[in-house]
Amino acid sequence: MSILHSLQRLRPASVTRLAFQSQYVFNITSMNIHTGCTNYAVTKKTTSAAGGVLGLGRGKKKMGKLGPMEKKELPVETDPEKLVNYVCGSNIYVTGEDVKLKEDSEYPEWLWDLNTGAAPRIEDMDPNTKQYWLRVRAAGMKRNNRLLSFKKTLK
Repeated sequence: MSILHSLQRLRPASVTRLAFQSQYVFNITSMNIHTGCTNYAVTKKTTSAAGGVLGLGRGKKKMGKLGPMEKKELPVETDPEKLVNYVCGSNIYVTGEDVKLKEDSEYPEWLWDLNTGAAPRIEDMDPNTKQYWLRVRAAGMKRNNRLLSFKKTLK
C-alpha cells in the first residue's frame, strides 16, 4: 500500500501533522471525487538550492567569489631589544606602537604571586574550598562524557 493510499483515509489535520513530521516536504491538495467525500493527495515537493531547508547542509558546498582562503603568514619579532622592552603584538591598530614594559616596582604585589605553572592536582587541594569541588565536578563530567563516547562507538 503506497503512502498516497494510506494518507487518503486520514482526516485533514492528521494528514498535515503526518506530512510535517516526516523527513520530506509534501504538497497536500484536496480532491472532491464524485462520491462526495474529500480525498487528500500528497506529493513530494522537490527542493532546490543545495539540499533545501531540510537538507541541513547536505549537498554541494559552493565556494565564495574569492575561491579558497589562504593562510596569512604573520611576521615574528626577532629584535631582542624590542622583545625585552615591549609587549609584542599588543597594538591592534595600524598606527601606534606596542605597550612598553614598566619597572617591576610599578606593578602590584599580587601580580607576582599568580600561579603561572600547571594547575594543582585535586589530591593536593583542600576539600573545604569551592575550587576543590569545582574541579571534582569538572573531572566527573569529563569522565562521564568519555564513558558515553565509548558507549556510542560500541553500538
